[in-house]
This record gives sequence, structure tokens and C-alpha cells, in this order.
Amino acid sequence: MALFVEVARRKNFSRAAESSGVPVSTLSRRISGLERCIGVKLLHRSTRRVELTEAGSVYFERCRNIIDKARIAHEQLVETARRPQGRLRVAVPTSLAVMSLSEILRDFCTQYPEIECEFDLSMRQVDLLTEPYDMALRLGEQPDSGVVSRHIDDLQLGLYAARDYLARRGVPLEPADLEHHVCLRRSAGKTDAIWRLRCQGRQELVPVSGAVAANDAGMLRRLCLQGMGIAQLTEYLSRCDDGMQRLVRVLPGWDFGPMPLFALFPSRLVPAKVRVFIDFLQDRLPALRAAREASLRSDGPVVLGAADGAGVPPGDGAGVLPGDRGSVLPG
Repeated sequence: MALFVEVARRKNFSRAAESSGVPVSTLSRRISGLERCIGVKLLHRSTRRVELTEAGSVYFERCRNIIDKARIAHEQLVETARRPQGRLRVAVPTSLAVMSLSEILRDFCTQYPEIECEFDLSMRQVDLLTEPYDMALRLGEQPDSGVVSRHIDDLQLGLYAARDYLARRGVPLEPADLEHHVCLRRSAGKTDAIWRLRCQGRQELVPVSGAVAANDAGMLRRLCLQGMGIAQLTEYLSRCDDGMQRLVRVLPGWDFGPMPLFALFPSRLVPAKVRVFIDFLQDRLPALRAAREASLRSDGPVVLGAADGAGVPPGDGAGVLPGDRGSVLPG
């Protein structure tokens, strides 16, 4: 029954063999034996894909909760005698991994040496119901996809640009000015064609456009550093590595609503190795982010003075915010 559930969940004998540690030939033989035993065909098999029969679908729905509960009961019993262990496979965005996970992972591996961590840093939306991942970390509101989610943290986003871009195109003074700028978006779709900005209870919806979009924050930062436009970034990401002195905050009084970070997993019955990792993240990630941002703010703001606007055509508004001697843009 457990092997059938694994094959039905993955809809692929090779993936089921990888996740269960049972050879494909053994899996196939065991499933055939189960079908002979109960006298019902459970799977339609082809060289590329496995599909459930009508009877197989009913059997799978009834069996998978039984198998999950048995597995969790076993792991909880084992946990009383020894620490969580095994391979933990996690899908996570590259920018989040670079920004926070390396330090957290170091401490996690020290505390749980029996857990072997494997991270997939692709932006591909993995299917937790059919692919052999224990969990995924994703930013932003998630569509209803039949998986279980848990809110981990919220990230704050502001607008940033390179000095040379602002010298060429001018400094936006109001959100509406963004309509005349090149904006680096997360996608070229309609949902990212409008930016929702907030300031002390006010809210403005601003149409934005640009020739380049990227669904990775690290890529957006690099494009921003090249002077290609204005991007939404966290304060830490805007100033890490070579961005420390080259990106400045645009419209510093305005920001976006919090971007939630979710942990997604295929079932409410969470294995011990996943549970301890989620708890570890939820405890460490907000504290690490707050400490980093406080450290960056202590370095002082980046000043964009009159000298920075040298050579900019009069009336373009570039280089200087209102004021006699230039204004301060927080870093």
C-alpha cells in the first residue's frame, strides 16, 4: 500500500523509486502483485507517465492519509529515542538563499547534524504533490494549489536605483513621476504593471513600464546596479556586496506592503525533519533580517547632493531633491 501511494503521488515509477529507495523493477513487481491480490487494475502505465484508473483514484484517496499517519507516528516514535534525521529537500528562491539562508543553515546543521539538507535554487514552481520535495519557500501571496502553507516572515520593499541612472533620468519626487521612468519589474504581466505605494496612510497606484523584467530579486539588483532602471528591493539586498555604495533609495517616504514569506508542504502531516526546520526558520529569520537592516541603517544615509547632478539638463530634476544644498536619500 505504501509503495502504491508513492507511485500514485509521483505519477512516475522513477521518481517514486528515488523517493522511496526501492528499485523501479521492485516497485513495478509489487504494484502488479497488489493489483492481482485485490483483483482490480489501479494504474494505467506507459513508457512516459503513470495514470490512476478510476478505482486507483478512489484507493489512493483512502490510502494516502493512512500511510501519512503511519509514517508520522513512526517518526514521532523514533524522535523520542533519537534526533530528527534523513534527507531534507527544499525548493527556495535564489535571492532568499543568498540573503539569509546560508547563515541560518550553518546553525541548523550544527544543531541537527543527522539531517542532510538539499536545496533547489531554481525559480521553477515545483509540484510538491508529485515531485520528491519535502517543502518549498516562496515569496508573495500563493495561489490555492492544494498544498499546505505556513507564514514565516514579512519582507519590506522599497525603491532603489543607481546614481548614474538618476543622473541621466532625474530623481522621482512623487510616485506619479515613476510613469516617466524605466521600472524593473518582477514580470511583464498585468499584475506588475501597477505598483501600489504607501506613505503614512496614503496609497497610490502607479502605472509603470520597462523593457526588462526578472522574477529573481538578485537579478533585479544586478540590473539596477547597471543603471538600467528603478527596482523594488529590500534594504539589505540593495546594499550587499558591490551594491553598498552604488544604489540609493528613491522616494524614501514610500514603500510597498509587506511581502509575505511562506513555507509550503504537501500535507498537514509534517515529518519531524521538516517541522524542526520550519520552526528554526521562523525563529531565526526575522531576527537575522532585523539585525542586518539595523546594521545597514547605522552606516548612515547616502547623500545625493548637487554635485551628483552635474551635467544634467536644467529642469530635468536630476540629482537633487528639493532643498538648498541637496537632499538625503536613506541608503
